[in-house]
Amino acid sequence: MKTFAVVAAAFVLVLASVSEDRPRLREFGLKTGVLEPGPLNAITDVAGVRVGHVTLIRGADVRTGVTAVLPHEGNIFQDKVPGAVAVANGFGKLTGSTQVEELGTIETPVVLTNTLGVPTAAEAVLDYILSLPGNESVSSVNPVVGETNDGGLNDIRGRHVKKEHVLEAIRKAAPGPVEEGSVGAGTGTQCFGFKGGIGTASRRLAADRGGYTVGVLAQTNHGGVLQIAGIPVGEKIRRPLGPAEPAPDDPAVQGSCMLVVATDAPLDARNLKRLAHRALLGIARTGGFNSNGSGDYAVAFSTAEGVRVPHRPAGRTQTVSLLRNEAVSPLFQAAAEAAEEAILNSLFKATAVEGRGGRVVRPLPLDELKRLMKSPGREADR
Repeated sequence: MKTFAVVAAAFVLVLASVSEDRPRLREFGLKTGVLEPGPLNAITDVAGVRVGHVTLIRGADVRTGVTAVLPHEGNIFQDKVPGAVAVANGFGKLTGSTQVEELGTIETPVVLTNTLGVPTAAEAVLDYILSLPGNESVSSVNPVVGETNDGGLNDIRGRHVKKEHVLEAIRKAAPGPVEEGSVGAGTGTQCFGFKGGIGTASRRLAADRGGYTVGVLAQTNHGGVLQIAGIPVGEKIRRPLGPAEPAPDDPAVQGSCMLVVATDAPLDARNLKRLAHRALLGIARTGGFNSNGSGDYAVAFSTAEGVRVPHRPAGRTQTVSLLRNEAVSPLFQAAAEAAEEAILNSLFKATAVEGRGGRVVRPLPLDELKRLMKSPGREADR
């Protein structure tokens, strides 16, 4: 009876949290950066990009999931996109990164999950690609799968992410608004001592700078001292911790951050790698510092049709039109700003979760934050 009560209590907390209506950063009345977001302020503002989640909440200790990002609606293997990977700290498992580095292309969905779910997720991506019409003779696929470790809240050793969950996330991937917070690959994550999760944001350049869009999706599970608009609010928010709640400086919360960066600008792999490095600045802008145990990566791709790479090209050469180096600086700014806001959105939208061993990770306390922040863009009360 006591065990049943514990399980029931966990379900009550988790289910109540999922239904909690928490605002995004801008809905709260704050904003970062100077560039304007796209219509949805999401990675799906980049035309063709789709996102799907599967959230796994079972019993008292399964708090995990899968998030899939698809670069376009077609056969990604046959119509590859230019891609690149940037690493701020390499304590992570990013399957497929070496081939992306070598060939400069991405040929599968980019899938995010938990650390021990990576091999299963990679197998599922293989199943997905091999099953697509036109891929009947394919014998080599490079699945791109990243992770953060949600073992603080999730029974990660139980390896509850199965191939069907990954395939479901891919099938559910859609354009439009992206669900954020304690969902998908962010179900069991924690960030800056608060509940982390999935967040997204975008920036659209003015017409005289090309009118291009950069979108970022973040899976946040890292540590540091939270900053918003340059103000170290994490240092100022003091609250009593529950008996099973980790302190912000607990090594268990010094985890990882995965960023997926999409743009419709015609960039090759070289400049996409530069773009990915600028997105990683978003971690620092929010107070992270790429700690020893943190796997901090950015995976970037371009959806521009003119730079795609066919699996079976018609000739030996390919002619493409690319942005010159001198034209990419505005995109760098867009990537840094969008990554910063995506990380913050993951915190603002995340909800309290109780998981493995009764551990509770609570969200950023917005009432306390409101007290600290006089108004958007101003100094906090000191």
